[in-house]
Amino acid sequence: MKAELPEIGKISPEIFDETILPHLGRKREEVLVGPQNGVDIGVTDLGNGQVMVTTTDPIFVVPPYGWERSAWFAVHILASDAVTSGLAPNYITVDLNLPLSITGEEFEMLWHAFHRECEKIGMAIISGHTGRYEGCDYPMVGGATVICIGAKDRYITPKMAQIGDAIIITKGAAIEAAGLFAVTFPQDVAREYGEETAKAAEEIFWQMTVVEDALTAVKVGVRENGVTAMHDATECGVWGGLYEVAQASGVGMVIEKEKIIVQDVVRKVCDLYQIDPYSSISEGTLILTCKPHKASEVIARLSDKGIPATLVGEVVEEGKGILLFEDGKAKPLDHPRVDPFWNAFGKAASQGSA
Repeated sequence: MKAELPEIGKISPEIFDETILPHLGRKREEVLVGPQNGVDIGVTDLGNGQVMVTTTDPIFVVPPYGWERSAWFAVHILASDAVTSGLAPNYITVDLNLPLSITGEEFEMLWHAFHRECEKIGMAIISGHTGRYEGCDYPMVGGATVICIGAKDRYITPKMAQIGDAIIITKGAAIEAAGLFAVTFPQDVAREYGEETAKAAEEIFWQMTVVEDALTAVKVGVRENGVTAMHDATECGVWGGLYEVAQASGVGMVIEKEKIIVQDVVRKVCDLYQIDPYSSISEGTLILTCKPHKASEVIARLSDKGIPATLVGEVVEEGKGILLFEDGKAKPLDHPRVDPFWNAFGKAASQGSA
């Protein structure tokens, strides 16, 4: 029996393996890393010791956030996957399929803000398509591909974690879930916890990026000299991200739950909407593995940038599986499959919280 499409969110690993993976067009020997579960980038050998890293995602725009904030978020979603390669993003191609409701003034504000954020990161917009069409609507208004060019011996992927590596997580769980709830339903948070907490929760929004996290971490070195794998904990959060790195690298893990940061304001927002922070969408949370002797330096460099990070576990043999220790007891960690954010967010919206 073939796997069914999910009601919402990303397809399952089974559908990916059954439908997508066997049908990837022409095979080309210069493709070093192609599509794979848990790997958000592709890598192509350009020759002369250079590679091209690419990643593709939807352009996600939510007008109620304001055009400046919407553009910031859209750009950082795209760039955050690219930088998990360890290389800085250089180029971006942009396809905007906009709703008929957008005005010329609104488009100008969105595009100018998009340009400014790309400029800050260092990405040139090199090609694209822009139009307004019937049937298109927010938040998914197109897609983009980010491109990095760099040395062949400097890129990494989630396939490169090795037994004995340390596991580090930045910022903690449910960054995106808390940030999106806070800016979409600020009155809910204020009513439950007060205006001060509501404002603090809205500031979480600006943590929804791993661009600085990743580019800071790899300054200690890569592969045998430092960071071996990085992954942005998006759909299904920290649990999903850890599972995907382990699956991609063919390894097991031992994780201490108490060492994973859950910021106080994040926990309050998750409690309010009754979602598990560890399995909730968390753009902005970087999961990385590195050589044990470089772990302290990675954490120190991140701290110097104001990015909290903790050592949460170790990479072990695949046969041990992924073991989660909580209150001194171990249990297997399974992929959550369904991110609780989507249903909770939909329920809040339908109840008129916005």
